[in-house]
Amino acid sequence: MGIEELLLERAEKKGRNEGRNEGRKEEAVAIAREMKKEGLPVAQIKKFTGLSVEEIEKL
Repeated sequence: MGIEELLLERAEKKGRNEGRNEGRKEEAVAIAREMKKEGLPVAQIKKFTGLSVEEIEKL
């Protein structure tokens, strides 16, 4: 495997990981929105979604 192939493989892996992380974040935000609509406390939303208080309050 040449250096170009190695770099390309690493870039692709990084891109996949970033995409997965972004998808998880979007899912957490969607769940937090629903929890907030139901009137659940911010502390509980934070516990279950892993979002920060600031992120939750912006929803």
